[in-house]
Amino acid sequence: MVRKIFLAAGIAAFSLTAAACNTVKGVGQDIESVGEAGDEAI
Repeated sequence: MVRKIFLAAGIAAFSLTAAACNTVKGVGQDIESVGEAGDEAI
């Protein structure tokens, strides 16, 4: 029973980590585009 709980928690953590990588990458691109727009404005 405990082993199944740890397995499920591990799978959930892996899934969230994989999703977070894509999210962080997208946020980084957004910040970069804002910085470039600020440079052009100045």
